[in-house]
Amino acid sequence: MDDIRKAISPKKTRSQAWLDLHDDAHSIGMKTTATMVYGFGETGAQRVEHLIKVRDQQDKSGGFTAFIPWSFSPNKTKLDCPRLMNGTDYLRMVAMARIILDNIPHLQAGWVTEGPDVSQLALQFGADDYGGVLMTEEVVSATGLEYGVTEDQVVNMIREAGYVPAQRTTQYDTIRVYGDEEEPVGAYDG
Repeated sequence: MDDIRKAISPKKTRSQAWLDLHDDAHSIGMKTTATMVYGFGETGAQRVEHLIKVRDQQDKSGGFTAFIPWSFSPNKTKLDCPRLMNGTDYLRMVAMARIILDNIPHLQAGWVTEGPDVSQLALQFGADDYGGVLMTEEVVSATGLEYGVTEDQVVNMIREAGYVPAQRTTQYDTIRVYGDEEEPVGAYDG
């Protein structure tokens, strides 16, 4: 993937520097997430290479709490896009990530980039986290994609998919389970 990364972001660090940074963070007890933007024209083998690097890092340091894949949106960029990614591409990526990254506890469905409906389907393809309701989001919206969801919509999408919705912290501690009583769980205070 470094050849793709060099072509689209020549000033950004290469994969080993990124892995080293996470290794350092994990070594002092910090937890992080791993992401993958795909759809720049990389091959399937390059996508698998990225996932294996993440998997190997997790085997080494154990500090990733989640993996979050999202498709490249070329809108408002100067980058060429050989083919726009679609929902099928995304669901394949989620399923592949769940199989390869069985050592990472959570896989997030990205409604921010894929929309609420495709993300709801992703829960059936290996994702176990629908993501959150964002107060602000500037990276993806800069491309022109602006899917907005409310807390009620997220709760309903998860329920419609056959799962029990819960609110969590960044570290995946449960704050609230949306059941009949809808009471906060534990001593989390904000």
